[in-house]
Amino acid sequence: MVKASQALREVLETYEISQNKLAVVMGISRANVGRWFHGLDPSAENIAEITKALKQINPEAAKEFVHRYLGELLEDGKQEEG
Repeated sequence: MVKASQALREVLETYEISQNKLAVVMGISRANVGRWFHGLDPSAENIAEITKALKQINPEAAKEFVHRYLGELLEDGKQEEG
């Protein structure tokens, strides 16, 4: 599991989604997205809003964000068996 800010940065870069595009879809300032992009972790509420916005922009990017952030928790106990 990585920090939410790291997961967000990786997904935006991989899917070529600009910080501005995410901010516009979320209805917030680009400066907020910039803070997350540069390492400030978003709140749990903002993580949900980021996921919703990414889903509108690119559903695969939203899935990737959730997987990168919560990956180990989504593995259905595979980590616990080892």
